Amino acid sequence: MIETRLLSSRYEVDSAGTHDYHTGCPPDFRAIEHALKRGYDLNALRARPVVAADFSRFDFILTMDRQNLFHLKTFSPALSEVKPKLLLDYSSKFPGADVPDPYYGGDREFELALTMIEDGCRGLIDFLDRAAGQV
Repeated sequence: MIETRLLSSRYEVDSAGTHDYHTGCPPDFRAIEHALKRGYDLNALRARPVVAADFSRFDFILTMDRQNLFHLKTFSPALSEVKPKLLLDYSSKFPGADVPDPYYGGDREFELALTMIEDGCRGLIDFLDRAAGQV
């Protein structure tokens, strides 16, 4: 979405996990397949764990669910100004909801998760655009 809206020069996006189970591995083939249907190529992504430096590198650290939010809040450096939030706090259709884990379901669960993530991302980008207009 950042690329589509020509915002790559303004925003850096990265992905990391709260655990290091799959460090160095590509996303699940089902995630790649469903994302490709919507025009997102995840093939170059590799899993990495969140590190303390992320809290100084990024202005926003967003989670898919409350369990990850809890883990990140306990991991966050005490003096960090960046406080983790739920991605769907920026959603218009699913505000404050958890993105359900699609890995235990099927196609429907992956599609729902992507729909929720897209809505949260749209809301976040709109929020950032509004904030940039006020500076």
